[in-house]
Amino acid sequence: MSPIDRAVLAERTAAITRHLDRVASRLPSEASGLVAATDTSDAVILHLWQATQGAIDLAVSASVQLGYGSPSTYAEAFRLLQHKGVIEQALADKLVRAAGFRNIVAHAYDALDMGRVYRAAKEGPADLRAFLQALARIVSEERHG
Repeated sequence: MSPIDRAVLAERTAAITRHLDRVASRLPSEASGLVAATDTSDAVILHLWQATQGAIDLAVSASVQLGYGSPSTYAEAFRLLQHKGVIEQALADKLVRAAGFRNIVAHAYDALDMGRVYRAAKEGPADLRAFLQALARIVSEERHG
């Protein structure tokens, strides 16, 4: 049995994917179309935040379950996985920034820079999906190894 529960990973992956699909379906084609305090921006922000939080939860859980330690910050969870070779440094750097974005959304929602939100919604989903694939590889290797 993998230290990372396959069923939990599959469930969380499906949830994160649903949130990312909602981001993609609501994101305007141009940054200027993402206007603060609208249904569109609220949906994009909410679903991006939830997808990012789901990935953070998986990172923390994987760090502990794989025996890498208990991270004291969200960023540290991604760094632990990087240092143990689960994810590449470039991806870890992006996920650390995503964790920072999550904190801004959670603590300073009213002060969000919509240009930054648009960039995060446009570029971030690929990073979250790459992270999910990295965890799936770990589970697969342990299952077949």
